[in-house]
Amino acid sequence: MTDSKNINNPVGQGGGQRKRRSRAEQQNNGPHRNLDRQGAADRKAELVRKMREKLNATENDTANS
Repeated sequence: MTDSKNINNPVGQGGGQRKRRSRAEQQNNGPHRNLDRQGAADRKAELVRKMREKLNATENDTANS
């Protein structure tokens, strides 16, 4: 008999196959991670640029005083 008596284990109710995931995807390092890392690198580069500009501006102000 293949009919399930348990509501938590319905036989023949679909479910389908689970997608085979790579090791990287299992560790949350899937293809989306590369985009995240690129975005983070861009933000960091922008922040560093702003900080250097601010530092140069303060150095110029103190040198001119």
